[in-house]
Amino acid sequence: MLFPEGTVALVTGGSRGIGRAVSVDLAREGAHVLVNYARSQQDAEAVVAEIEEGGGSATAVQADVTDEASVRALFARVRSDHQRLDVLVTNAGVTRDRHLVAMSLDQFQEPMGVNMTGTFLACREAMRIMQHRRAGAIVAVSSSSGLDGGFPGQTNYVASKGAIIAFTKALAYEAAPHNIRANCVAPGFVATDMTKVLPPPTRKKYEDRIRLGRMGRPEEIARLVTFLASENASYVTGAVLVADGGGLG
Repeated sequence: MLFPEGTVALVTGGSRGIGRAVSVDLAREGAHVLVNYARSQQDAEAVVAEIEEGGGSATAVQADVTDEASVRALFARVRSDHQRLDVLVTNAGVTRDRHLVAMSLDQFQEPMGVNMTGTFLACREAMRIMQHRRAGAIVAVSSSSGLDGGFPGQTNYVASKGAIIAFTKALAYEAAPHNIRANCVAPGFVATDMTKVLPPPTRKKYEDRIRLGRMGRPEEIARLVTFLASENASYVTGAVLVADGGGLG
C-alpha cells in the first residue's frame, strides 16, 4: 500500500465520476477517505460501502464547497474527528455550457464558484490543518480544457479550470516551506456524467480525434491523483499532469 496507517484523505465531489474513482483508489492504497458530497448522499454512501466491501475505510461527509461556512464546518469536523489531514483532492466541479453572447452572469459565475472558489476554500482550510504537522499533499483536478481552450460554449468552464491550474502553481510556492506539495491533474475527455449527456454522434466525433481513439476512464485519472498524493511523488510540486489520450489534435 502507498499510504501508511492513519493516513486521512478528503475528496471533494467524491461521490461520482472521477471523484468516486479517486476515493476508491486512495482507500485501496490504505488511506481513510472522507467522501465529500453536496446533495448526493446516497451516491456518497454507496462509495463508502464499495470501499468497505473491499476492505478499506471511508466516511461520507456533506458540505457545499461554494459556501464558506459549510466548508469551515467540514474541516472543523476533520480536525475534531481525525486531528490531521494528509491528502486533499479538490475534484468538485460543474459545467454550464453556453455560447458567450447568450451567457448570463449567473451562468458564467456558477462554474467559477464550484470549480475555482470551491478549490480555494478547501485548499485554504486544508493548509491550516496541514501546516501544523508540516506535511501534506494537495491534488487539484482541473481539465485539459484549461490549457487548450476546450470546446465552443465553454468560456466559463475553461476560465475556471485554467484558474485552478494557475492557482495550484502559485499555491505550490506557499506550501513548499511547510513541506506540503500542491499539484494538478488535467484530464481530457473522460467517461463521466458530464460527457455522457453529449449526443452519441458528438461523442464519436471527439473520440475519433483523440490519438488513443477513445475516452478516458475515471480509474485512469484516479491512478495519477493517487500517485501525486503519495510519497512516490515526493519531489513533485507545482506540476500539471495532462491525461487526455493524446489530445483532440
